[in-house]
Amino acid sequence: MKKIILSLGLSFFLSASLFAQEADSVKVKEEKNMKLLLIPVLASSPATGFMFGVAPAITFIKGDPKTTAISSYLGSAVYTTQKQLLLTFKGNLFFENNEWLLMNDWRYFITSQPTFGLGTGPQSARLVSTGIEYEDGLTSQAIDEAQFMKFNFLRLHQTLLKKVNSNGLYAGIGYHLDIHSKIEDQLLDLEADPPVITSHYAYSTKYGINPEKYTLSGVSGNVIYDTRDNTVNAYHGRYAFLSLKGNPTWLGSTVGSSTLWAEYRDYFTLNPDRPRNLIAFWAYGNFQTGGALPYLDLPALGWDQFGRSGRAYPQGRFRGQSLVYSELEWRFPLQQNNDRWGGVIFGNISSATNKDAEIKMFKYMNTGVGLGVRFMLDKQKRQNLALDYAWGNYGASGFYLSVNEVF
Repeated sequence: MKKIILSLGLSFFLSASLFAQEADSVKVKEEKNMKLLLIPVLASSPATGFMFGVAPAITFIKGDPKTTAISSYLGSAVYTTQKQLLLTFKGNLFFENNEWLLMNDWRYFITSQPTFGLGTGPQSARLVSTGIEYEDGLTSQAIDEAQFMKFNFLRLHQTLLKKVNSNGLYAGIGYHLDIHSKIEDQLLDLEADPPVITSHYAYSTKYGINPEKYTLSGVSGNVIYDTRDNTVNAYHGRYAFLSLKGNPTWLGSTVGSSTLWAEYRDYFTLNPDRPRNLIAFWAYGNFQTGGALPYLDLPALGWDQFGRSGRAYPQGRFRGQSLVYSELEWRFPLQQNNDRWGGVIFGNISSATNKDAEIKMFKYMNTGVGLGVRFMLDKQKRQNLALDYAWGNYGASGFYLSVNEVF
Protein backbone atom coordinates (compact mmCIF):
# COMPACT_ATOMS: atom_id res chain seq x y z
CA MET A 1 0.00 0.00 0.00
CA LYS A 2 1.44 3.32 -1.07
CA LYS A 3 1.89 5.80 1.76
CA ILE A 4 3.23 9.28 1.24
CA ILE A 5 5.76 10.02 3.98
CA LEU A 6 3.88 12.43 6.23
CA SER A 7 6.70 14.75 7.18
CA LEU A 8 7.94 15.17 3.62
CA GLY A 9 4.45 15.51 2.20
CA LEU A 10 3.43 18.16 4.70
CA SER A 11 6.71 19.99 4.33
CA PHE A 12 6.27 20.24 0.58
CA PHE A 13 2.62 21.14 0.83
CA LEU A 14 3.23 23.96 3.30
CA SER A 15 6.25 25.37 1.50
CA ALA A 16 4.36 25.34 -1.79
CA SER A 17 1.43 27.15 -0.25
CA LEU A 18 3.62 29.83 1.35
CA PHE A 19 5.37 30.76 -1.88
CA ALA A 20 2.87 29.86 -4.60
CA GLN A 21 1.86 33.49 -5.03
CA GLU A 22 5.26 34.09 -6.65
CA ALA A 23 5.37 32.55 -10.10
CA ASP A 24 8.78 30.92 -9.74
CA SER A 25 8.61 29.78 -6.10
CA VAL A 26 7.09 26.34 -6.78
CA LYS A 27 8.71 25.80 -10.15
CA VAL A 28 5.72 27.20 -11.97
CA LYS A 29 6.39 28.32 -15.50
CA GLU A 30 3.95 30.36 -17.56
CA GLU A 31 4.40 30.78 -21.27
CA LYS A 32 1.63 31.61 -23.69
CA ASN A 33 -1.13 30.57 -21.30
CA MET A 34 0.66 27.38 -20.22
CA LYS A 35 1.43 26.54 -16.61
CA LEU A 36 3.85 23.80 -15.60
CA LEU A 37 4.07 22.50 -12.05
CA LEU A 38 6.73 19.97 -10.97
CA ILE A 39 5.74 17.93 -7.90
CA PRO A 40 8.38 15.84 -6.13
CA VAL A 41 7.37 12.24 -5.50
CA LEU A 42 8.52 10.96 -2.09
CA ALA A 43 6.81 7.82 -0.83
CA SER A 44 7.34 4.34 0.57
CA SER A 45 5.48 1.04 0.73
CA PRO A 46 6.27 -2.62 1.44
CA ALA A 47 5.86 -3.42 -2.26
CA THR A 48 8.06 -0.63 -3.64
CA GLY A 49 10.45 0.38 -0.88
CA PHE A 50 11.37 4.05 -1.11
CA MET A 51 10.03 5.91 -4.16
CA PHE A 52 11.45 9.09 -5.60
CA GLY A 53 10.85 11.05 -8.77
CA VAL A 54 8.88 13.89 -10.25
CA ALA A 55 5.27 14.33 -11.36
CA PRO A 56 4.75 17.19 -13.83
CA ALA A 57 1.33 18.77 -14.27
CA ILE A 58 0.56 21.00 -17.24
CA THR A 59 -2.52 23.12 -17.88
CA PHE A 60 -3.17 25.36 -20.88
CA ILE A 61 -5.95 26.65 -23.11
CA LYS A 62 -5.65 25.99 -26.85
CA GLY A 63 -7.93 28.74 -28.08
CA ASP A 64 -10.18 31.51 -26.85
CA PRO A 65 -10.64 31.03 -23.07
CA LYS A 66 -14.28 32.06 -23.43
CA THR A 67 -15.06 29.17 -25.77
CA THR A 68 -12.28 26.64 -25.11
CA ALA A 69 -11.99 24.40 -22.05
CA ILE A 70 -8.79 23.96 -20.05
CA SER A 71 -6.52 21.18 -21.29
CA SER A 72 -4.70 19.25 -18.59
CA TYR A 73 -1.89 16.69 -18.60
CA LEU A 74 -0.42 14.79 -15.67
CA GLY A 75 2.75 12.72 -15.81
CA SER A 76 5.18 10.89 -13.58
CA ALA A 77 8.70 9.53 -13.67
CA VAL A 78 9.32 7.46 -10.55
CA TYR A 79 12.01 4.97 -9.51
CA THR A 80 12.02 2.81 -6.39
CA THR A 81 14.59 1.01 -4.28
CA GLN A 82 12.96 -2.24 -5.44
CA LYS A 83 14.17 -1.41 -8.97
CA GLN A 84 10.73 -0.42 -10.19
CA LEU A 85 10.23 2.18 -12.90
CA LEU A 86 6.88 3.99 -13.30
CA LEU A 87 6.36 6.29 -16.27
CA THR A 88 2.97 7.85 -17.04
CA PHE A 89 1.54 10.55 -19.31
CA LYS A 90 -2.21 11.14 -19.16
CA GLY A 91 -4.42 13.99 -20.20
CA ASN A 92 -7.28 15.58 -22.10
CA LEU A 93 -6.65 18.09 -24.89
CA PHE A 94 -9.46 20.42 -25.99
CA PHE A 95 -8.87 22.02 -29.38
CA GLU A 96 -10.04 25.53 -30.23
CA ASN A 97 -13.71 26.16 -29.45
CA ASN A 98 -13.85 22.58 -28.08
CA GLU A 99 -14.39 21.27 -31.60
CA TRP A 100 -12.25 18.19 -30.87
CA LEU A 101 -11.25 16.37 -27.69
CA LEU A 102 -8.18 14.13 -27.54
CA MET A 103 -7.84 11.79 -24.53
CA ASN A 104 -4.69 9.81 -23.87
CA ASP A 105 -3.39 7.40 -21.23
CA TRP A 106 0.19 6.21 -21.75
CA ARG A 107 2.04 4.14 -19.16
CA TYR A 108 5.15 2.02 -18.92
CA PHE A 109 5.80 0.12 -15.69
CA ILE A 110 8.51 -2.24 -14.57
CA THR A 111 6.78 -3.01 -11.33
CA SER A 112 5.27 -5.36 -8.77
CA GLN A 113 1.84 -5.35 -7.21
CA PRO A 114 -0.11 -7.53 -4.79
CA THR A 115 -3.33 -9.18 -5.87
CA PHE A 116 -5.96 -10.50 -3.51
CA GLY A 117 -8.10 -12.61 -5.79
CA LEU A 118 -11.32 -11.51 -7.47
CA GLY A 119 -14.40 -9.87 -6.01
CA THR A 120 -14.94 -7.71 -2.94
CA GLY A 121 -15.58 -8.81 0.62
CA PRO A 122 -13.78 -11.06 3.10
CA GLN A 123 -14.13 -14.07 0.79
CA SER A 124 -12.81 -12.36 -2.34
CA ALA A 125 -9.94 -14.88 -2.59
CA ARG A 126 -12.04 -17.81 -1.42
CA LEU A 127 -10.92 -20.23 -4.12
CA VAL A 128 -7.24 -20.04 -3.20
CA SER A 129 -7.63 -19.20 0.50
CA THR A 130 -9.20 -22.62 0.99
CA GLY A 131 -7.12 -24.38 -1.65
CA ILE A 132 -8.07 -25.45 -5.18
CA GLU A 133 -8.90 -28.99 -6.22
CA TYR A 134 -6.39 -29.44 -9.05
CA GLU A 135 -6.96 -33.18 -9.41
CA ASP A 136 -9.62 -35.52 -8.12
CA GLY A 137 -9.27 -35.58 -4.35
CA LEU A 138 -6.11 -33.39 -4.35
CA THR A 139 -6.24 -29.82 -3.07
CA SER A 140 -3.62 -27.13 -3.43
CA GLN A 141 -2.03 -25.35 -0.51
CA ALA A 142 -4.21 -22.54 0.86
CA ILE A 143 -3.18 -18.89 0.42
CA ASP A 144 -4.71 -16.32 2.76
CA GLU A 145 -2.29 -13.44 2.18
CA ALA A 146 -1.43 -10.90 -0.52
CA GLN A 147 -0.16 -12.57 -3.68
CA PHE A 148 2.72 -10.46 -5.02
CA MET A 149 3.39 -10.34 -8.73
CA LYS A 150 6.16 -8.76 -10.78
CA PHE A 151 5.49 -7.68 -14.35
CA ASN A 152 6.20 -5.19 -17.11
CA PHE A 153 3.25 -3.18 -18.35
CA LEU A 154 2.79 -1.06 -21.46
CA ARG A 155 -0.41 0.94 -22.03
CA LEU A 156 -1.18 3.10 -25.07
CA HIS A 157 -4.75 4.42 -25.02
CA GLN A 158 -5.79 7.16 -27.45
CA THR A 159 -9.33 8.44 -28.03
CA LEU A 160 -10.45 11.21 -30.41
CA LEU A 161 -13.91 12.75 -30.15
CA LYS A 162 -15.72 15.38 -32.23
CA LYS A 163 -18.15 17.92 -30.79
CA VAL A 164 -21.64 16.97 -31.95
CA ASN A 165 -23.49 20.05 -30.73
CA SER A 166 -23.07 23.13 -28.54
CA ASN A 167 -24.62 21.40 -25.52
CA GLY A 168 -21.49 19.48 -24.57
CA LEU A 169 -22.03 16.28 -26.56
CA TYR A 170 -19.04 14.50 -28.15
CA ALA A 171 -18.69 11.24 -30.08
CA GLY A 172 -15.62 9.43 -31.35
CA ILE A 173 -13.43 6.34 -31.56
CA GLY A 174 -10.34 5.09 -29.76
CA TYR A 175 -7.57 2.52 -29.89
CA HIS A 176 -6.37 0.77 -26.73
CA LEU A 177 -3.30 -1.42 -26.26
CA ASP A 178 -2.28 -3.12 -23.00
CA ILE A 179 0.64 -5.55 -22.83
CA HIS A 180 1.62 -7.42 -19.66
CA SER A 181 4.93 -9.26 -20.02
CA LYS A 182 7.61 -10.95 -17.89
CA ILE A 183 4.92 -11.83 -15.34
CA GLU A 184 6.36 -13.48 -12.24
CA ASP A 185 3.78 -14.96 -9.86
CA GLN A 186 5.95 -14.94 -6.77
CA LEU A 187 3.87 -17.27 -4.58
CA LEU A 188 3.20 -19.80 -7.34
CA ASP A 189 4.95 -23.11 -6.63
CA LEU A 190 3.77 -26.06 -8.70
CA GLU A 191 6.58 -28.28 -7.40
CA ALA A 192 5.53 -28.06 -3.73
CA ASP A 193 3.54 -30.86 -2.12
CA PRO A 194 0.75 -29.88 -2.18
CA PRO A 195 1.35 -27.26 -4.91
CA VAL A 196 0.75 -23.56 -4.24
CA ILE A 197 -1.69 -22.29 -6.88
CA THR A 198 -2.34 -18.54 -7.00
CA SER A 199 -5.46 -16.68 -8.10
CA HIS A 200 -3.70 -15.41 -11.22
CA TYR A 201 -2.49 -18.87 -12.27
CA ALA A 202 -5.83 -20.58 -11.55
CA TYR A 203 -7.77 -17.95 -13.51
CA SER A 204 -5.33 -17.90 -16.44
CA THR A 205 -5.24 -21.67 -16.87
CA LYS A 206 -9.02 -21.93 -16.61
CA TYR A 207 -9.49 -19.48 -19.50
CA GLY A 208 -6.58 -20.74 -21.60
CA ILE A 209 -4.40 -17.66 -21.16
CA ASN A 210 -0.60 -17.77 -21.00
CA PRO A 211 0.14 -16.69 -17.38
CA GLU A 212 3.54 -15.19 -18.34
CA LYS A 213 2.46 -12.71 -21.03
CA TYR A 214 -0.75 -11.45 -22.61
CA THR A 215 -2.00 -8.64 -24.81
CA LEU A 216 -5.24 -6.68 -24.95
CA SER A 217 -5.73 -4.77 -28.20
CA GLY A 218 -9.04 -3.15 -29.03
CA VAL A 219 -11.06 -0.35 -30.56
CA SER A 220 -13.81 1.63 -28.88
CA GLY A 221 -16.87 3.72 -29.65
CA ASN A 222 -17.28 6.61 -27.22
CA VAL A 223 -19.83 9.25 -26.23
CA ILE A 224 -19.18 12.10 -23.77
CA TYR A 225 -21.57 14.70 -22.34
CA ASP A 226 -19.75 17.51 -20.56
CA THR A 227 -21.27 20.75 -19.22
CA ARG A 228 -18.74 21.40 -16.44
CA ASP A 229 -17.71 25.02 -16.03
CA ASN A 230 -14.09 23.95 -15.44
CA THR A 231 -12.50 20.63 -16.40
CA VAL A 232 -9.89 20.53 -13.60
CA ASN A 233 -12.03 21.86 -10.74
CA ALA A 234 -15.74 22.10 -11.49
CA TYR A 235 -18.14 24.19 -9.41
CA HIS A 236 -21.22 23.13 -11.36
CA GLY A 237 -22.23 21.05 -14.38
CA ARG A 238 -22.34 17.37 -15.32
CA TYR A 239 -20.06 14.86 -17.00
CA ALA A 240 -21.02 11.50 -18.50
CA PHE A 241 -18.84 9.07 -20.43
CA LEU A 242 -19.85 5.87 -22.19
CA SER A 243 -17.29 3.63 -23.91
CA LEU A 244 -17.91 0.26 -25.56
CA LYS A 245 -14.70 -1.57 -26.46
CA GLY A 246 -14.05 -4.72 -28.47
CA ASN A 247 -10.78 -6.66 -28.17
CA PRO A 248 -10.68 -9.19 -31.05
CA THR A 249 -7.89 -11.71 -31.51
CA TRP A 250 -7.38 -10.56 -35.11
CA LEU A 251 -6.29 -7.19 -33.71
CA GLY A 252 -3.68 -8.84 -31.49
CA SER A 253 -5.55 -9.69 -28.28
CA THR A 254 -4.53 -12.94 -26.61
CA VAL A 255 -8.20 -13.82 -26.14
CA GLY A 256 -11.30 -12.09 -27.46
CA SER A 257 -13.43 -9.94 -25.19
CA SER A 258 -15.60 -6.85 -24.94
CA THR A 259 -16.08 -4.29 -22.15
CA LEU A 260 -18.34 -1.40 -21.25
CA TRP A 261 -17.29 1.69 -19.28
CA ALA A 262 -20.07 3.93 -17.92
CA GLU A 263 -19.21 7.03 -15.85
CA TYR A 264 -21.14 9.96 -14.35
CA ARG A 265 -20.12 13.04 -12.34
CA ASP A 266 -22.26 15.85 -10.92
CA TYR A 267 -21.64 18.99 -8.87
CA PHE A 268 -24.15 20.69 -6.57
CA THR A 269 -23.52 24.21 -5.23
CA LEU A 270 -24.45 24.64 -1.56
CA ASN A 271 -23.89 28.40 -1.39
CA PRO A 272 -24.22 30.57 -4.54
CA ASP A 273 -22.14 33.28 -2.87
CA ARG A 274 -19.30 30.78 -2.25
CA PRO A 275 -19.36 28.40 -5.23
CA ARG A 276 -16.40 26.49 -3.78
CA ASN A 277 -18.82 25.16 -1.15
CA LEU A 278 -20.31 22.20 -3.02
CA ILE A 279 -21.11 18.49 -3.09
CA ALA A 280 -19.36 16.48 -5.83
CA PHE A 281 -20.56 13.03 -6.92
CA TRP A 282 -18.72 10.44 -9.00
CA ALA A 283 -19.76 6.97 -10.09
CA TYR A 284 -18.53 4.53 -12.71
CA GLY A 285 -18.98 0.94 -13.73
CA ASN A 286 -16.52 -1.19 -15.70
CA PHE A 287 -18.08 -4.36 -17.05
CA GLN A 288 -16.80 -7.37 -18.95
CA THR A 289 -19.60 -7.87 -21.48
CA GLY A 290 -18.24 -10.76 -23.51
CA GLY A 291 -15.39 -13.27 -23.79
CA ALA A 292 -12.67 -13.35 -21.13
CA LEU A 293 -10.19 -10.68 -20.08
CA PRO A 294 -6.68 -11.58 -18.91
CA TYR A 295 -6.38 -11.41 -15.12
CA LEU A 296 -4.45 -8.12 -14.84
CA ASP A 297 -6.74 -6.51 -17.45
CA LEU A 298 -9.91 -7.24 -15.48
CA PRO A 299 -11.78 -4.21 -14.07
CA ALA A 300 -9.90 -3.11 -10.94
CA LEU A 301 -9.97 -0.32 -8.39
CA GLY A 302 -7.65 2.58 -9.16
CA TRP A 303 -7.29 1.85 -12.86
CA ASP A 304 -9.43 4.74 -14.14
CA GLN A 305 -7.70 7.18 -16.54
CA PHE A 306 -6.02 9.25 -13.82
CA GLY A 307 -5.84 6.49 -11.18
CA ARG A 308 -7.87 8.49 -8.66
CA SER A 309 -10.53 6.01 -7.53
CA GLY A 310 -10.31 4.04 -4.30
CA ARG A 311 -8.56 6.44 -1.94
CA ALA A 312 -7.61 4.31 1.13
CA TYR A 313 -6.69 1.25 -0.97
CA PRO A 314 -3.69 0.27 -3.09
CA GLN A 315 -4.23 0.23 -6.83
CA GLY A 316 -5.84 -3.03 -7.91
CA ARG A 317 -6.90 -4.03 -4.36
CA PHE A 318 -10.31 -5.13 -5.65
CA ARG A 319 -10.68 -6.76 -9.05
CA GLY A 320 -13.36 -8.75 -10.84
CA GLN A 321 -15.19 -9.47 -14.09
CA SER A 322 -17.18 -6.31 -13.33
CA LEU A 323 -16.67 -3.47 -10.87
CA VAL A 324 -18.85 -0.58 -9.69
CA TYR A 325 -17.48 2.44 -7.83
CA SER A 326 -19.06 5.54 -6.29
CA GLU A 327 -17.73 8.51 -4.35
CA LEU A 328 -19.23 11.55 -2.64
CA GLU A 329 -17.16 14.55 -1.60
CA TRP A 330 -17.94 17.78 0.26
CA ARG A 331 -15.65 20.60 -0.85
CA PHE A 332 -15.58 23.85 1.12
CA PRO A 333 -13.45 26.99 1.62
CA LEU A 334 -11.40 27.32 4.78
CA GLN A 335 -11.14 31.13 4.65
CA GLN A 336 -14.01 33.54 5.13
CA ASN A 337 -13.17 35.92 2.30
CA ASN A 338 -10.64 34.01 0.26
CA ASP A 339 -10.71 30.82 -1.81
CA ARG A 340 -6.98 30.09 -1.59
CA TRP A 341 -7.35 27.37 1.09
CA GLY A 342 -10.03 24.67 1.00
CA GLY A 343 -10.96 21.38 2.61
CA VAL A 344 -12.68 18.16 1.59
CA ILE A 345 -14.44 15.30 3.35
CA PHE A 346 -15.17 12.23 1.25
CA GLY A 347 -16.42 8.67 1.25
CA ASN A 348 -16.32 5.93 -1.39
CA ILE A 349 -17.76 2.49 -1.95
CA SER A 350 -16.85 -0.28 -4.37
CA SER A 351 -18.12 -3.70 -5.35
CA ALA A 352 -16.61 -6.30 -7.69
CA THR A 353 -17.72 -9.69 -8.94
CA ASN A 354 -16.10 -13.12 -9.03
CA LYS A 355 -18.34 -15.37 -11.06
CA ASP A 356 -16.09 -18.40 -10.43
CA ALA A 357 -16.73 -18.03 -6.69
CA GLU A 358 -20.39 -16.98 -7.17
CA ILE A 359 -19.71 -13.49 -5.81
CA LYS A 360 -22.26 -11.25 -7.52
CA MET A 361 -22.31 -7.48 -7.73
CA PHE A 362 -23.21 -5.78 -4.43
CA LYS A 363 -22.98 -9.05 -2.48
CA TYR A 364 -20.01 -7.47 -0.70
CA MET A 365 -19.11 -3.78 -0.66
CA ASN A 366 -15.97 -2.14 0.65
CA THR A 367 -15.81 1.46 1.80
CA GLY A 368 -13.28 4.22 2.30
CA VAL A 369 -13.52 7.57 4.09
CA GLY A 370 -11.14 10.47 4.37
CA LEU A 371 -10.42 14.16 4.51
CA GLY A 372 -7.98 16.56 2.96
CA VAL A 373 -6.82 20.11 2.35
CA ARG A 374 -6.52 22.07 -0.88
CA PHE A 375 -4.31 24.98 -1.85
CA MET A 376 -5.28 26.88 -5.00
CA LEU A 377 -2.14 27.46 -7.05
CA ASP A 378 -3.92 29.25 -9.89
CA LYS A 379 -7.15 31.13 -9.18
CA GLN A 380 -7.91 31.67 -12.86
CA LYS A 381 -7.70 27.98 -13.80
CA ARG A 382 -8.66 26.80 -10.26
CA GLN A 383 -5.70 24.43 -10.21
CA ASN A 384 -5.34 22.93 -6.74
CA LEU A 385 -2.58 21.17 -4.88
CA ALA A 386 -4.28 18.40 -2.92
CA LEU A 387 -3.25 16.41 0.15
CA ASP A 388 -5.63 13.68 1.43
CA TYR A 389 -5.65 10.93 4.00
CA ALA A 390 -8.08 8.01 3.77
CA TRP A 391 -9.07 4.94 5.80
CA GLY A 392 -10.58 1.74 4.40
CA ASN A 393 -11.48 -1.80 5.41
CA TYR A 394 -8.98 -4.47 6.53
CA GLY A 395 -6.67 -1.82 8.00
CA ALA A 396 -6.08 -0.05 4.69
CA SER A 397 -5.06 3.63 4.76
CA GLY A 398 -2.87 6.07 2.90
CA PHE A 399 -1.76 9.61 2.07
CA TYR A 400 -2.32 11.07 -1.38
CA LEU A 401 -0.57 14.11 -2.85
CA SER A 402 -1.81 15.27 -6.24
CA VAL A 403 -2.69 18.17 -8.52
CA ASN A 404 -6.25 19.17 -9.52
CA GLU A 405 -9.36 17.74 -7.91
CA VAL A 406 -9.77 14.00 -7.75
CA PHE A 407 -12.78 14.21 -10.08
